Amino acid sequence: MIINFIFADMIIYGIPNCNTVKKARTWLAENGFNPEFHDFKKSGITAEKLNEWCAVFGWEKVLNKKGTTWKKLSPEQQAAVVDQASAVQVLLQHTSAIKRPVVELDQKAVLIGFEEDSYQSLLK
Repeated sequence: MIINFIFADMIIYGIPNCNTVKKARTWLAENGFNPEFHDFKKSGITAEKLNEWCAVFGWEKVLNKKGTTWKKLSPEQQAAVVDQASAVQVLLQHTSAIKRPVVELDQKAVLIGFEEDSYQSLLK
């Protein structure tokens, strides 16, 4: 028996030129999803939203330390990130350091990054 879930509200957060975001958007489109896209580079992001994501995934995962933006921060800026509050402050100033994409279903964050298996198991 196949059960199809209909999500009243799906939003994918990211930046359009990110390869990982492109892969996720392509997968979603190919699998019949048409989410709203929130470009946090253009539209910004709130501390409240970042704190919600941190509550779900952990601040260490929301902060992308493997990306170019993080690596370009000074050693002092990097060393100052010691907890969720300090991570959120850095992410508000440097939105490109947010791990992406983040997918929300009905206003709840459910996926971060893109791993096809995770998308398949949650959304199919």
